[in-house]
Amino acid sequence: MSIIPKLSLSRLKEGLTKTRTNIINKITEVVTRKGIIESDFLEELEEILISSDLGSNLSEKVIESTKAELFKEKDRSVETVKKILKNELIKILSSTGSKNQTYFEKDFPKPYVILVSGINGSGKTTTIGKLAYKLKTDGFKILIASGDTFRAAANDQLKIWTTKANVDLMETRSGDASAVVYDALNKAIKEKYDIVLIDTAGRLQNNKNLMQELAKIQKVTSNLIPNAPHESLIVLDANSGQNAIVQANEFQKYIPITGIILTKLDGTAKGGVIFQICIEKEIPIRFIGIGEKIDDLQIFEPDAFVDAVFS
Repeated sequence: MSIIPKLSLSRLKEGLTKTRTNIINKITEVVTRKGIIESDFLEELEEILISSDLGSNLSEKVIESTKAELFKEKDRSVETVKKILKNELIKILSSTGSKNQTYFEKDFPKPYVILVSGINGSGKTTTIGKLAYKLKTDGFKILIASGDTFRAAANDQLKIWTTKANVDLMETRSGDASAVVYDALNKAIKEKYDIVLIDTAGRLQNNKNLMQELAKIQKVTSNLIPNAPHESLIVLDANSGQNAIVQANEFQKYIPITGIILTKLDGTAKGGVIFQICIEKEIPIRFIGIGEKIDDLQIFEPDAFVDAVFS
C-alpha cells in the first residue's frame, strides 16, 4: 500500500494565505522602507515573528541564529536573510521527527489503533472524518469507534463523516465510552480491520471526570490489544495560540501523546504557533488542517510548510 498522498504546494499555500500575508507582506514592507540590512532591520524582523505567534523567546533565538549565519555570508541581501530564516524555521519543525513523515510503515500491527483527543471546538470529530477518508482512499479497511458519549450530536456528526468517507462506524447509546471502544476493537480483530480510529469526548482539560474517562479508554485499549493505542493524537486549534501548549500539557497528565494534528490553519494569521508547539512539546506534528473540504487534511512536511509561508 502506498502512503497517504500529499496535497499540492499550491493548495498548501492557499490554506496558509493569512499566515503568509502576515509574515511576508510585513517583511517586504520593512525591506522596501529600509533598503539595507542593519541591526534595526533584524529587530523589526523579530517583531514580525512575534506578531505571527512564534513567541518572544523563540523569535529572539531565531533572529540570533539568523544573524550568526548572516555574518558568514558575503551576500547579505534581503533574499539571503529570507533564505537563512527559512532554514532556521525548517530546523525547528524538523527537530521533533516530523520530517518526511510516512506515517505508516509497511508492516504495521493490525488492527492499528489511533486514539484521538482534544478539547471542545478543536475540530476533533471533523478531523477524524477527514483522516478516515484519507486512509480509506489509500486502501485501508477503517473502523471508527464513536467514543464521544458525552455530546449528544457527536454520533450523528460521525455518521455524516463515515458516509462521506465510506468507512464503518461502531456506535452505542449506553453512554459508556469504554464499552463502545471495547466492542469496536473486538469487531476490528474478528473482521480484520486495518485501522481503528477512536473518537473521544471533546473535553476541557480541567474537567477531571472526563479526563479520567480518557485514561480509562486508554487502559481498555491496551488491555485488549498489546501496545495499543499505537498512536495517540491530540487535535489542537491553531487559533488558540499558546493555549494549545497548555492543553497538550494537561492531556499528557492522563495519557501519552505521540502526535499532534494542528487544525484551522487557514483561519488564522498566527500560524507561527506551530513553531512554539514543536519547541515546547517536542512531539511530532502528524497532520495539519488547512480548510473545510474532506481532503484538506495534509501530512505535515516541515520544508513544504515553510516554503508555502515564504513563497
